[in-house]
Amino acid sequence: MTNIHLVVIRRLLLAWLLISLVIGAGLYLIESEKIDDRVVALAKSESEKFAEQNLPLLERPSPSDLALLEQRAHEFASQHFVVVEIYDRQRGKLAEATPPKYQALERELSRQPHHFPAGEEFHYEKYLIGGETVVQVLVPIRDQHGQARGFFEGVYVVDPATLRRLEQDMLHSLIVVLAAVLLTTLTLYPVLIALNRDVLRFSREVLKGNLDIVSVLGAAIAKRDSDTSAHNYRVTLYAIRLGEAVGVDAQAMHALILGAFLHDVGKIGISDNILLKPGKLTADEFAAMRHHVALGVDIISASDWLASAREVVECHHEKYDGNGYLLGLQGDAIPLAARIFAMVDVFDALTSRRPYKEPMPLAEALAIIERDAGSHFDPALVKVFAEVIPPLYHELVQAPEAQIVARMRELAMHYFLKAAGLASPVAAQAPRQSRARLARWAAAVSAGGAALARAREEGQ
Repeated sequence: MTNIHLVVIRRLLLAWLLISLVIGAGLYLIESEKIDDRVVALAKSESEKFAEQNLPLLERPSPSDLALLEQRAHEFASQHFVVVEIYDRQRGKLAEATPPKYQALERELSRQPHHFPAGEEFHYEKYLIGGETVVQVLVPIRDQHGQARGFFEGVYVVDPATLRRLEQDMLHSLIVVLAAVLLTTLTLYPVLIALNRDVLRFSREVLKGNLDIVSVLGAAIAKRDSDTSAHNYRVTLYAIRLGEAVGVDAQAMHALILGAFLHDVGKIGISDNILLKPGKLTADEFAAMRHHVALGVDIISASDWLASAREVVECHHEKYDGNGYLLGLQGDAIPLAARIFAMVDVFDALTSRRPYKEPMPLAEALAIIERDAGSHFDPALVKVFAEVIPPLYHELVQAPEAQIVARMRELAMHYFLKAAGLASPVAAQAPRQSRARLARWAAAVSAGGAALARAREEGQ
């Protein structure tokens, strides 16, 4: 799992960058608006001055009036604006003044549509022309009664000094804001780490409680047909070791462990006369015993959390050749978790002491497992089993039950946490084999499996 500190730091930095970009863009717009407001205010002021001096010239101007308007437009253009244009109330141009150095700018602006104020105080547009920021503003020229008698258009070029000041002001504001956001981010870091730690602790406690429940339930079921619950713990350890050897991932291992705990949960509904009978079962008794699989599936179906155990509970009595029960599945149609568990369950039953039998020596139990490769068991898994299980058997046969329980709980908790995406306090203890190795073993035994099938056909 990725270190939580790195995850939090990366996400906080990402949030800081995004917020900084948004705030930076906002500051730029605000500072730009300041220039626009300045230009608009200037244009309104100039239009009022122009109206005071020239308002009578706007109504049906004579040629001499137009010449005077042109002259005064040039006067205004020499003061603040690089282009000044005067329009009558019908939006017809009356006068225009553009200094020679800005003729190219005027030609470029003439290609842009004019937007006269319609019931508004003013209208302006901003352009970037020849690398210069240009603001074009139109304001009504009003008489003493507030009626629009014409329009004043001024074009203002934002000078480099103003732009530099804008950039400096924006940079200073941005530095202050980014520092404040960064300080807030650094303040949030320990808070988020502490909250995450609480969530992890609570999640571990929940998973530990779930593990306690299923292990206690599995142990209680195991004691019904055995004098000890150690079978459930050993068989779970065997299943984990074999699952590790064939590369089972954390989610599938979680399901395998749950299934190992609860594989015989359906035996709760089987009569003691059948379950504890020391001799061979009759056909009717065996049919009743087989019903524990369906009962088990029905029991776990009431819990979403236990649903992943279904593959083992429902299919751990299936046989590789299709002669098992409950569904009569064959080969790889049997879920991998069920194929793994079926083998370790039989092995532990053979090597365990029961009220009606003594434990079988390891060599004899392994011989039975290998004999049934291709019929009862997956032959590829048998090859892996023969390599990885005997060392674990020698460890467990000498270990007290308390040690077995502790080891099983440690490994089970490791995979429960890993499947939940939480940091595990321990690492898996067993070596892992690759899936490629299992595939090679499967290819190696396929010829043997085919030969076994031909021999059975000939025997029939």
